[in-house]
Amino acid sequence: MTARSAPVALLVIAKAPVPGRVKTRLTPPYSPEEAARLAEAALADTLDAVLAAPARRRILVLDGAPGRWLPPGIEVVPQCAGGLDERLAAAFALDPGPTLLIGMDTPQVTPALLAPALCERPPGEAWFGPAADGGFWSLGLTSPDPALLRGVPMSVPHTGAVQRRRLLDAGLTVRDLPPLRDVDTADDVREVTARAPHGRFARAVAEAGARRRDFAR
Repeated sequence: MTARSAPVALLVIAKAPVPGRVKTRLTPPYSPEEAARLAEAALADTLDAVLAAPARRRILVLDGAPGRWLPPGIEVVPQCAGGLDERLAAAFALDPGPTLLIGMDTPQVTPALLAPALCERPPGEAWFGPAADGGFWSLGLTSPDPALLRGVPMSVPHTGAVQRRRLLDAGLTVRDLPPLRDVDTADDVREVTARAPHGRFARAVAEAGARRRDFAR
């Protein structure tokens, strides 16, 4: 399937990997600069998966400015102001057709994981990817409706449950993608690296560890 014939727009919502502004829960044990390098690697792995997946459009909805880490083939749209629910809602307003949105916190994502939600589906369906922390790492809508996101409490343990219930209450058929673990804490770093040991994120984690060992000598 070519990008032109692919039915789904694929969005990534992300924050530019600037020290002190990203992955602050990793500090400590990581320095702000190390945390930013891990964030950049996670975003790069995510964009690699997006570029390898069949999609009608590939859009990065970005808080901040793009850098050298941005590969060709990705549209960039700035995030709107407001809470995360408003920013996600605005992202779904970018394209009127079937849309799948993912975050930058799951560098273990692969085109194969995304594939079920990128196939042509009938109207009235949604795809939901639960996250281990109670949120969600992906959300797909065959008929995007920003109102489905507005007012959902974000970054709390029951975010995913509330969002999924919102979809069901709207009469949508909800299909699930596999659960994934977001990278927010040092424990998450270890878990995700173990599950995806060959990507840029895993290399960035190894490099941070090597620098630490050299400093301790």
